[in-house]
Amino acid sequence: MSENYPVMIAGARSSGTLPVTSPYDGSSIGSVEIASADTIEMALQTANRLYRDRDGWLSGEQRIAVLEKTAVIMRERFEYLAIEAAREGGKPLIDSRVEITRAIDGVRNCAELLRNETGQEIAMGVNPASNGRLAFTHHEPIGVVVAISAFNHPLNLTVHQVGPAVASGCPVIIKPASDTPLSCMRFISILREAGLPEEWAQACVVDENTTAEKLACDSRVAFLSFIGSARVGWMLRSKLAPGTRCALEHGGVAPVILADDADIDDAMPLIAKAGFYHAGQVCVSVQRVYAPADKAEQIASRIADLGNAMAVGDPTSESTDIGPLIRSTEVQRVDTWVKQAVSDGARLLSGGSPISETCYPATVLLDPPDKSTISQNEIFGPVICVYSCDDMEQAMKRANALPYSFQAAVFTKNIDTAMWAYKRLDAAAVMVNDHTAFRVDWMPFAGRRVSGYGTGGIPYTYRDMTVEKLLVIRSSEI
Repeated sequence: MSENYPVMIAGARSSGTLPVTSPYDGSSIGSVEIASADTIEMALQTANRLYRDRDGWLSGEQRIAVLEKTAVIMRERFEYLAIEAAREGGKPLIDSRVEITRAIDGVRNCAELLRNETGQEIAMGVNPASNGRLAFTHHEPIGVVVAISAFNHPLNLTVHQVGPAVASGCPVIIKPASDTPLSCMRFISILREAGLPEEWAQACVVDENTTAEKLACDSRVAFLSFIGSARVGWMLRSKLAPGTRCALEHGGVAPVILADDADIDDAMPLIAKAGFYHAGQVCVSVQRVYAPADKAEQIASRIADLGNAMAVGDPTSESTDIGPLIRSTEVQRVDTWVKQAVSDGARLLSGGSPISETCYPATVLLDPPDKSTISQNEIFGPVICVYSCDDMEQAMKRANALPYSFQAAVFTKNIDTAMWAYKRLDAAAVMVNDHTAFRVDWMPFAGRRVSGYGTGGIPYTYRDMTVEKLLVIRSSEI
């Protein structure tokens, strides 16, 4: 089935058409019309007008109704959304179904926030200066929200960026990744079907990078939500208009430390799944495993065996475990990094060569040198590197050696070891006896250092998209 979307900006005209193709076989699956700089200006004018007209703001009751209806429509179209997301992004159907489940739950979470996120009373009447006064805060929408999204979870990331904007009452403009715009357009269409006036959620792909920069850095933008490369995210942050707040979510290197007493039988399936699912194209995929030197080869071999048992191929097939990388150039890049690591002295235990122009197998490397590119950067492919360590101190030093800080993990049966690692790992979140890719969408999810800025997770994004406004009442009757 082919879907073709216009520019989802009120009154706008297209400046061209972007074809959307399957990353697995290159087949055409749809198209979206492209927005020019003039069209972006129309979107910003519309969003800013809505925000400035405070009498026209959507009520909490209206926003809840839209979000609840959106969740119902998504549930009715569950399998369709999952299959189309798999076709578009290459994530295997079994995992795309998980993504759709999360997305529906995320929409419900957005609606719940309106009932549960409130202001607070500020203490008054506690000294002469505050006598005769009552004070409390109330949440208001921050203003125009611009979201720039990534390809790897095309529906759920859209929910994370657009859903809280709708819940908070902010007009939102989203630019999805050009590789995977269809899932985003579907979600915006469903919001409108559920009753959201179309001007309150606008969406488009753009004609060039300078147009995207204009969208993000305009002075009318109150909040920028960016998910993507660190290079682009930090560049945009440096150019934001004064007063614009932002949240940036980039990549990580997801270190896992296995202590001597780790339950290897329990850990191996978790690590393999988290490293290889969606072909490793997840910002918290397991990429680096630090193991006791006398067990590292055995651990690497077991991960390799699990990876070898994973079927690679068509993401819409029920039997596929690992789908394609998003572009053939990414297959070439990953293969270059792997071969360089082997040339540098790493042992290749599985994989190591492309299966096709679009697919790469589950690959395990043992002890790639620290100088290798693959040891220095986010892999973003189905590759797990296992490193031999003499002790926990060495493992910790190596885990913290790179300028990335996102999610990390430690496997141990000892609570003191777990707490020792939690205290020392340079990470925003530490999982104990679980993989680095664990996430539920209401928990804080944050990259630190090069890996990002601010805190994601639906409630946290909602708070970022509101301002806490103080009211002080003076009365002799208080």
